[in-house]
Amino acid sequence: MGQLGWWHVLVCAVVFPLKFPVAWHQMSIIFLGPSVNYTCASDPSLDRCDSECTSWSYDNSTFATTITSEWDLVCGNANLVKLSQTIFMFGILVGGVVFGSLADKYGRRPPLVIAVIIQLVTGVGAAVIGSFWVFVVLRFLTAVATGGTMVTSFVLVMEIIGPKWRELFSVLYQIPFNLGHLTLAGFAYYLREWRQLQFALSIFSILMLSYYWLVPESPRYLFTSGNVDGAVTVLEQAAKRNNLQTDTIRNDIEQYAKEKTRNASANASKGNVLDLFRTPNMRAKTLYMCFNWFVCGLAFFGVAQYIGHAGGDIYTNVAISAALELPGTLLCIYMMKAYGRKKTLIFSNTLTGISMLAIAFVPSTASTLNVGLASVGLIGMSISFPTVYLYAGELFPTVVRNVGIGTASMIARFGSMIAPFVAGMGSIAYWLPPCIFGLIPLVGAFCVFFLPETQGHPLPETLEDGENFGKRHTAANGGAASVENGKH
Repeated sequence: MGQLGWWHVLVCAVVFPLKFPVAWHQMSIIFLGPSVNYTCASDPSLDRCDSECTSWSYDNSTFATTITSEWDLVCGNANLVKLSQTIFMFGILVGGVVFGSLADKYGRRPPLVIAVIIQLVTGVGAAVIGSFWVFVVLRFLTAVATGGTMVTSFVLVMEIIGPKWRELFSVLYQIPFNLGHLTLAGFAYYLREWRQLQFALSIFSILMLSYYWLVPESPRYLFTSGNVDGAVTVLEQAAKRNNLQTDTIRNDIEQYAKEKTRNASANASKGNVLDLFRTPNMRAKTLYMCFNWFVCGLAFFGVAQYIGHAGGDIYTNVAISAALELPGTLLCIYMMKAYGRKKTLIFSNTLTGISMLAIAFVPSTASTLNVGLASVGLIGMSISFPTVYLYAGELFPTVVRNVGIGTASMIARFGSMIAPFVAGMGSIAYWLPPCIFGLIPLVGAFCVFFLPETQGHPLPETLEDGENFGKRHTAANGGAASVENGKH
């Protein structure tokens, strides 16, 4: 089917829009449960959080309704909004694990279609229910499905794109997420009732039911699971679309299947999560890489939510910050090719760290400057996130690559789970959220100094390769140099 052709482009054009609802659902809490001004309605003379105050009046000049105003999530219940987002992010984590396992067992397409159906039903359901806790449960299920669409679609894309183009497409895959974040501000501007907004963001998934017919199964999965005929069928269809010869496909696949069977015993050993920590160098690289995934989860989603608290017009703030993510993602493509993964990640984390720390020294009333600095921080994270995806894939050896990326991704979800609480710490001290969002990326950048550059090196295959990759030795001239002692 070739490295890249019209068949590949068409499949990606169908699958990439999945990232729109991924962005909408993950970021929608900015508009579903924003901070709103309120006073005590039962007795206006009382402080709004006085124990004798039993009802509240809300300022609806910006938002007609929110989950905050509908279910009185204020005073002692104010943290329930943040808790709902933390539970949502936990759902993303669960979805990645559950649907990742289903995709390995049943293929990429069936779990993808099931996840889309769940996302549609629960997302629409969350727009019509009357209970906050039922809303939280339905949002959790939406998140599980969203995590499922993320993992299955990314694996599918990476399995059909040739090695020469995977670097580019792994970054292009993130662009619809950026556009989804941008269009969220437009939806929210015109739909200021939270139920209408939740419904509009969810009903889009109905178009993706067409995936049952439009998205092919991964030929790589069909082959490795023993379905040679299915793999041949998909490959022949792809070859025809790409104007390539189809005559020898069946013979080549059957021959390769025989060779794979003969070599099965030699490649039978599979790694597990403990192998990531068993040897010193592999353990250090795993910890440094996982921490950088944590940085991305915490800072990307945290800074995005912080912008919603930064003052000024929330719709403009979110739109501008989201619009700046796109050039950041495109810049990531150039930087990774020109400067490698290591320098790119150090630069992007440092950019986020310095810009967020600078906010602590800017008056809280300078909302435009604060939003501008936070937007620069978000640009940094829009470079970091695609970089850690590719960096981790090249750093972990083949036998533990899936479990390595899965573990790192799980750590990132923990970062995104605590992000809402960090973003809301401005009520304790104005400088606290930007300091946390600034210091953590700088620590991440420091950790990257201890990781080897992976660009241009063969991928490590075995655990031994993984342990030796990037070890330092003293060169003949007395200088320290980082070399790859694995495969060359």
